[in-house]
Amino acid sequence: MPARPAPAIPLNATTRAFVTPEGIDLELQIGDAGQRAGAFLMDALIIIGILIGLTIVALLMALGAGASAGQSGVEMVAVIWLLGFFVLRNFYFTAFELSARAATPGKRMMGLRVAARDGGRLTAEAVFARNAMRELEVFLPLSILLGQAQEGGVESWMYLLGFLWAGIFVFFPLFNRDRLRVGDLIGGTWVVRSPTRKLARDMADDGSRRLARFEFTPAQVDAYGAKELHVLEDVLRHRDRPTMRTVADRIARKIDWPRTPGEDDYDFLSAYYAAVRGRLEQRLLLGVRRRDKHDA
Repeated sequence: MPARPAPAIPLNATTRAFVTPEGIDLELQIGDAGQRAGAFLMDALIIIGILIGLTIVALLMALGAGASAGQSGVEMVAVIWLLGFFVLRNFYFTAFELSARAATPGKRMMGLRVAARDGGRLTAEAVFARNAMRELEVFLPLSILLGQAQEGGVESWMYLLGFLWAGIFVFFPLFNRDRLRVGDLIGGTWVVRSPTRKLARDMADDGSRRLARFEFTPAQVDAYGAKELHVLEDVLRHRDRPTMRTVADRIARKIDWPRTPGEDDYDFLSAYYAAVRGRLEQRLLLGVRRRDKHDA
């Protein structure tokens, strides 16, 4: 049995350091209580909207078949609401969280997804467990209260008991630092942020526009390999001025490049990056791979 990963170590209020079974250190952003509540509210509105749509369709079909809009119509609406609500509340969350995105439409709108806390793959058992607990957390106390209200003569202590029951589960995420529901504890899951990320720009595109202003010789371009190219790419993406100045001076000394007054460090590094990358790609087409500056 492989060793389980070390538990997440809080870095701040929402960030967790996390090591996968493969030894990869990840930083996860857990969803806060407001995001999770907003996601659940959106999913609830979607469920209600689906039920309303099914009800309208059923009424139109009943009227079209010659049924009266009286008792038969009311019974049909009641059956649709009971069956539809049962199916949706039991399978809506489970079906979406078992998908590749591991998120309901509400969670996707809020930039959230479900993940396994042990770093492994999210299993069907974990999803079923976390969603089965939602019946105990939310729907069961609501069903009891609504059922008693329909019968009439609800005792005040029944309302109080129902609200206390629901309140314990609703506010449970506020009393643990990982914002876990009871269902998350049972299923071994948590809800993490999964925002849409923009693709990073290709640094060679920036450099190719500046390369015309710099004429590097083949010997100068061949001074570095793929490893140094990746380091230079990180420097260009961060654009830290002191770092760029240090790196630019070091490269200039290495390749005997005469720095001119007023020469911009970013322009120089970007152009050199484009030149080195183009050279490495050209050599790679010929089957020649240079790992770093020490690789002859």
